[in-house]
Amino acid sequence: MGRKKRVVTMSKDKIIYRLLTLMLFLTGTSIAGSNHGTTLKVCYDQWAPMTIFPSQGSPARGVVIDMLEQIYTSKGYKLEYYEVPLARGLAMVADGLCDMLPEYLYSKNSENDFEYATEETFAYTSAFVVRRDDPWHYNGVQSIKGKRIATGPGWDYSSMSSDYQNYIDDPKNSDLVEVLAGDGDVVKRIFRMIKENRVDLYADSDLVLQHVLNQLKLNEDLKIVRPGLEKKLLERPIFSKKMPAEKRQELIKIWNGGRLSMKGKKETILLKKYNITLEE
Repeated sequence: MGRKKRVVTMSKDKIIYRLLTLMLFLTGTSIAGSNHGTTLKVCYDQWAPMTIFPSQGSPARGVVIDMLEQIYTSKGYKLEYYEVPLARGLAMVADGLCDMLPEYLYSKNSENDFEYATEETFAYTSAFVVRRDDPWHYNGVQSIKGKRIATGPGWDYSSMSSDYQNYIDDPKNSDLVEVLAGDGDVVKRIFRMIKENRVDLYADSDLVLQHVLNQLKLNEDLKIVRPGLEKKLLERPIFSKKMPAEKRQELIKIWNGGRLSMKGKKETILLKKYNITLEE
């Protein structure tokens, strides 16, 4: 799912969620309690193919979760997963109900409820998807003028291109910007809308676009256009500040060393499992 961007604004919903979670925790029915031994509590949201909620027919959890599993189990940790929307996952990390969240948009100005690891999960290159017969290529914000653009509510591309974000936020362009909401897979809906000529283009992580295109078997109808937006999307794991500092630093150290050791062949094998490749 396109979470891009992945900037979340905390609101009354977060406050209500925290109160409900506290009540459950106090009555002993919370989904997560205090730390025990070497169990690592992981909150994560759906952003296929990097992080995936498993189903009965498909147990895969995604590239980043597979990577996380390899890194921490090799150090004796047992991982417990909580599949939640991103805003809820952030609140659970902030409250110490989860030890970490595997991917979040890196920002020097983020709130102080968590600490970033040093090593990124990935520096994601963005791209666009358009109809196969469309000769369009991205060449700065002037090249999207007149195009019908798809996005989701609150999705923020500003870390990759402030000009692109300003364009889709500008009320003067609202007739050309289609904002899709709902409980279904918004990105898949967008792909179908492009095929049906209801919108013209959509920007996301190149890896996400590859995955959805393969899933929907629309390679004869749609294509990925590169290069994408000007900057890469930088994502890193975040760790709760509710846990003791010594434990947090140890978990960060394990991630940093493990992620470095997976660059190259191990990384390629994981990506190949999900039928995607890194594009520079």
